[in-house]
Amino acid sequence: MRGFPVLRMPEDYAASGRRAVRVTLAAAAGFYLFRYGLGQPVAATYALFSAVAVGGLSHIPGSGRQRAATVTRALPVCWLLVVIGTYLSVRTWCAVVGMLLIGFALAFAAVGGPRPAGAAPGLQLLYILPSFPPYDPGSLPERLIGTTTGLMLFVLVETLVLGEPTPPSYRERAAAAALAAAGTSARLSTPPYALTADDLRAAQHSGEELRPLTVPEAERPAGPAVRDRALTDTGLAIRTLLNRLALLPSPPPSPPGPEIVSVLTAVTGLATATAACLRGGPSPTTSYADLAAARARLSALSADSTASADGGHPASTATRESSATLLRRHAAVLEIADAALTMGPAAALAVHGRRAAVTAAPGRFWYASLRGPSLWWYRIRGHAGQGSVFFQNAVRLALALTAARLVAGVDTLPHGFWAMLATLTLTRTTVDETWSTMRTALTGTFAGALVTAAVLVLVGADTVWYAVALPLWMLFAFTVGPVKGIGWAQGLFTVLVALVFAQLAPPTWHLAEVRMLDVLIGSAIGAVLGLLAWPRGAHDELRRTVADLLRRAAEIVVATSATVAGGPSADDSVPSRPSVVPGHRSLQHAVVLAESAYAQYQSEPTPFGGKGRRAAPRQVDWQASLIAGHHALWGSERLAEPPRHRMGRVAAASVDALGERVAGRMLLVSAALDPGDDTPTASLRPFDPALTELATEPPDAPRLYYATVSWLNALLHDLSRIARVEGASADPGSHPPRG
Repeated sequence: MRGFPVLRMPEDYAASGRRAVRVTLAAAAGFYLFRYGLGQPVAATYALFSAVAVGGLSHIPGSGRQRAATVTRALPVCWLLVVIGTYLSVRTWCAVVGMLLIGFALAFAAVGGPRPAGAAPGLQLLYILPSFPPYDPGSLPERLIGTTTGLMLFVLVETLVLGEPTPPSYRERAAAAALAAAGTSARLSTPPYALTADDLRAAQHSGEELRPLTVPEAERPAGPAVRDRALTDTGLAIRTLLNRLALLPSPPPSPPGPEIVSVLTAVTGLATATAACLRGGPSPTTSYADLAAARARLSALSADSTASADGGHPASTATRESSATLLRRHAAVLEIADAALTMGPAAALAVHGRRAAVTAAPGRFWYASLRGPSLWWYRIRGHAGQGSVFFQNAVRLALALTAARLVAGVDTLPHGFWAMLATLTLTRTTVDETWSTMRTALTGTFAGALVTAAVLVLVGADTVWYAVALPLWMLFAFTVGPVKGIGWAQGLFTVLVALVFAQLAPPTWHLAEVRMLDVLIGSAIGAVLGLLAWPRGAHDELRRTVADLLRRAAEIVVATSATVAGGPSADDSVPSRPSVVPGHRSLQHAVVLAESAYAQYQSEPTPFGGKGRRAAPRQVDWQASLIAGHHALWGSERLAEPPRHRMGRVAAASVDALGERVAGRMLLVSAALDPGDDTPTASLRPFDPALTELATEPPDAPRLYYATVSWLNALLHDLSRIARVEGASADPGSHPPRG
């Protein structure tokens, strides 16, 4: 006998429904406790809006327990905002100045990672609410009690009600990828010394699991602290290791030499130890030392092979080809070892912080010895300028909120904080999105105002009816609004605030009229500021920062090629002092700005416009440009380290020529992405990296030559993915795809 069919709610409604239940429980419990239980309407208002601020307006990523922990840590900040807002409400100009400073600071806190960025809108509301008249410092205890109660109720329900499974952490993902790298290197160190198609797919899948776009936002290591920075470097190093293992040239008919097998075996050991470390084990000190020793032996063997090839004895063509094949494989294995030697210390820092026992090359982990305040200062200073999208967003939102507070104060709008709330929720990072949001929101608000007016006229002053309807409507609004979009959310919220304020003061249908007027004013201010302040959001900034990144990388490529081709210098006589190519700090800063612009771009819809000289090529792989920047930075650091053996004239000339070709290609792609007023409009033709390969390899090429050529050719492959269509002049009606 079959049972009744089970009705299943769609997943998006189920997720928002669970969140709605928690927000409704916290907000309604605090509101009813103070409004009807203790007879304190001020505390009731703050309890309700505090829970709505962190649960409905904020978008704190993570599971319920993670959100609860974030709100608990932010509790002192919430108290401070309520206190400052209360005392600055004495004069309009005080509240306006406070809104400018606090609005910018809270929005700019997004540089600290996804959790501060997600909590910022709710914290803004906690300042907006008390910054309006009446100026009543005597009610501050009630305000703080209500705020604290609402937040703690939210923490309680997030922890206990409808718990969500916590996704695997980034450390766990990195540990799994490290084990995959260990298995891959183990197969390369045993017969038949090659990878199957299944092995290659598994390595690629493991690397993809560490991409930020595949990782839940709460688990991304995006903060400025040592452990977050080190975990980011760990993921990048593991992905590099997996890619290098997958690209290792096939061995000749004879098995690889014992030195190569020794390095790959040591890589297996270090990758296994790194995975154990990421899961809470000790630092991989012994495995790191074993790999460093094996790498040194292989490097010395490669140098000896180069010296014997340059000994002056004639060699046959077959011998030269065999030697070149061997050196190419040596260079590839050394790159594998370098990636693994970066992975181990990074993982140790990510788990044990400054207590990590493994040390790496000087300068690689510059942040390891710095304290938290210094790292925060570096992060803030790096984004303190109009080249950062975090700075742009903070300025735009702060100016919009300030203008809304000024208008509300000068015109003495009733419920003027609704205008600021509309500015806060409707201001977007592009003017097109702001206008679209404004139209949809006004339509929804108008519909909600009609429903509100009808309800207030029909029900009148029957407070019991509003008290019964509030939690039901709140549950419905917070379930449907996030799924149906901003229009539904604004309309439903319009009715919700009417149900709240109808229990605080005698209601009239004019409440709906005031709500409509406030939303209109707030959204108009947001639209105007969106038009005036960086109206294209991260789209233009992404092209500009990526173009600057490629220009910086081109400088590094030329300088590194010249340094390598020039052989040892006087400074290289001191082994403890690595040779650093000038410009590394500038390239590293350019990479940081491009990454932040790319992260913002990923959250925006297709940018507006597309006409004129600012149009971008139709096919742009933005992530490939970031990979090229990292590759240029790390490869340059590795190749510039002493000791360096002097090249023959032919090999040096070949490295110089190839480096100049790569740099020239970088400059061409940079100009195509961000053309100037007088940039030539000729199309950027498809580029085949194979065209850069020399017809014959120099007979005097040392190991360093093959390592440099491998690095430059890899950069060319990255560049070929950035702009890969014929004709870089964009179709006026087209837009670049989503990275």
